[in-house]
Amino acid sequence: MLGFTFRLTNQVGYWNISMKNYSTVQVAKLLDIGTDTLHRWMREKKVPTPPAEAVGGMSVRLWSEGDVERAKTYKAEHYWGKGGRKKRRK
Repeated sequence: MLGFTFRLTNQVGYWNISMKNYSTVQVAKLLDIGTDTLHRWMREKKVPTPPAEAVGGMSVRLWSEGDVERAKTYKAEHYWGKGGRKKRRK
């Protein structure tokens, strides 16, 4: 899966910093959860939410690799998978 790659250059044009960022949808796919689940975790402040930034006239949240790791840690500790009804015994 490809994320956004931003590179900062100095006045001469040399590369200084290269950061890989992901959209919220990409993070949900990386974590193998639904976007609704990730948005709920963000709304309930269970996962640190990156600030919204304007990219191409749209407001998006760009997740750094550190943000993704924190979300993975939360999922490993708290997420049991999709909910649903348990089947009755016969």
